[in-house]
Amino acid sequence: MHVRRRQQLGYPTSFWSFPSFFRVIVVVMYASSTSALRRKSAAFVFPGARGYIPRLRSHSSLLFNERRFFSTSVSAAATVKDSPGSNSKKTGYYVTTPIYYVNDKPHIGHAYTTLACDVIARFMRLDGRDVFFLTGTDEHGQKVEQSAAKAGKSPQTFVDEVSQNFRSLAKIMEFTNDKFIRTTQADHKAAVQALWKQLEAAGHIYLGAYEGWYSVRDEAYYTESELVDGKAPTGAEVVWVVKEPSYFFKLSAWQEPLLEFYAAHPNFIAPESRRNEVISFVKGGLKDLSISRTTFKWGVPVPEDDDHVMYVWMDALTNYISALGYPEAKGSSPTPYQRFWPADLHVVGKDILRFHAVYWPAFLMAAGLAPPRRIFAHGWWTKDRQKISKSLGNVIDPVRLVEQFGLDPTRYFLMSEVPFGNDGDFSNDAFVRRVNNQLANELGNLFQRSLAFIAKNCEGQVPEPTSALTEADVAMLRSARGLLETVRPLVRDEQALHRYSEALNRVVNEGNRYFDEQAPWTLRKTDKDRMATVLYVTVEALRSVALLYQPLIPASASKLLDLLAVPSERRTFADVGADAALTPGTPLPKPEGVFPRVEDPDAPKDGAASPAKQKQHKKTKAP
Repeated sequence: MHVRRRQQLGYPTSFWSFPSFFRVIVVVMYASSTSALRRKSAAFVFPGARGYIPRLRSHSSLLFNERRFFSTSVSAAATVKDSPGSNSKKTGYYVTTPIYYVNDKPHIGHAYTTLACDVIARFMRLDGRDVFFLTGTDEHGQKVEQSAAKAGKSPQTFVDEVSQNFRSLAKIMEFTNDKFIRTTQADHKAAVQALWKQLEAAGHIYLGAYEGWYSVRDEAYYTESELVDGKAPTGAEVVWVVKEPSYFFKLSAWQEPLLEFYAAHPNFIAPESRRNEVISFVKGGLKDLSISRTTFKWGVPVPEDDDHVMYVWMDALTNYISALGYPEAKGSSPTPYQRFWPADLHVVGKDILRFHAVYWPAFLMAAGLAPPRRIFAHGWWTKDRQKISKSLGNVIDPVRLVEQFGLDPTRYFLMSEVPFGNDGDFSNDAFVRRVNNQLANELGNLFQRSLAFIAKNCEGQVPEPTSALTEADVAMLRSARGLLETVRPLVRDEQALHRYSEALNRVVNEGNRYFDEQAPWTLRKTDKDRMATVLYVTVEALRSVALLYQPLIPASASKLLDLLAVPSERRTFADVGADAALTPGTPLPKPEGVFPRVEDPDAPKDGAASPAKQKQHKKTKAP
């Protein structure tokens, strides 16, 4: 048995067999030395000293630990004050998903989180920012070890296979992540150990023993007061861990510094309801956090103590900096870490907010690193008003959604159906209704009507607006060209992705009203100059709108811009305004439909009208 495990079995009598003055010398020497020297000196003098002293260190009120405890609190407050934005070389925009646990195949929650980040990343790139978008898989921990054993495979073989499922999902949904990180990568393991050493050298880690409730499914510790009917708040089963040797992070020292940080940075956690939950949790008191385990082996080894593997959340959270090359190489040119850290946005599910909003900033500030700038926690999906679970057989497979309905309809529904941050309910009926009404009946119909009319009456070219613009024309163009200023803060600052979608749809609806009210089919008989102006205003407004649809429905938006003959080099958000307006006389391709109507694959085939057909624009044909 390793000596670090022996020391947990009781206070060794050999230490007390020495004279008192000698015991004092050993204690002082151990307290004042570096962590590496402590290990060597205590083991060299006698095993008893090494067994007793870590027990002293587990109580912050004793002897040498008192000074370090208070110095930790003081330095933490100083770090909190200066940490946000402290990297003067940061120029890029960094958005991340959580890394997904590989004990099972991807589901709708994984797709939802990554899709939100993909929309944001695409938006920021089109808006001229240097973007780094990260996703990946969390491949260590007891749950993975157990799942691999159940499958009759080695943990590495198991995670290699399951991780590939997440890569495949990213490819199917055309996510534009710049990197896919795996926690089994050698560079990530080295980064986690570097962070551990940094925390240990600063006095934030000590060796003790953990006893309490633990959920293997959640990879989380829970107090007695947090249990609900004998289970974790998430519904997961919990087990009682009986005095297992464990290293601890001094989380208790970070209660006040974290509260100060939240107060100084009110936008750090969103939505506000989640922020209030985190603040309430921290105000309730923080206990030191167990950050190592000895009962399984599938994890990153603790430096210089192979009996312990790191707590999976310390391992997993470090991916956000290891992906950027932490600990970064020094050089004259900014490294990826310098360009992108601190992260601008971590998007997570509400069930893992505590790890990101409490543990992660505490780890970082304790190591002297800047915390992320914002953490957004979204809600969960239900299916037909029922909780999604394997036992109910209602798990939503995102790959099957794409196969049934198409990629862009799936992207559009998930980003527009529910206020981002709230829980949402999925049903085929809601999917069909929203996609058919807003994409087929509104956006697609306006494109089809206007371009078909131009093809028939303007020789298939962008019309020349020869008549003076009316108030209605100016208002339509102002709405479309001013849309970027409306949606930019919704995406960049608030992550209100549903409101982004709503803003686009409002302008499309305005365009349909404008087209109906101006009635170019009537003007064709009475005022062809006015007809040409109305048609030009319509398609020019659609150009601006189509540019802004690109992050949401990239393939469809690209087809819309093709129909308007917009060059590929003029498809960024810098081109939304009048400077990049359509050139009269430009030949347009033959109009074609972009949004075929979707159907519920589970709907009865009895000829009954689809709910999505309830709302359609009146189509007026030119005589």
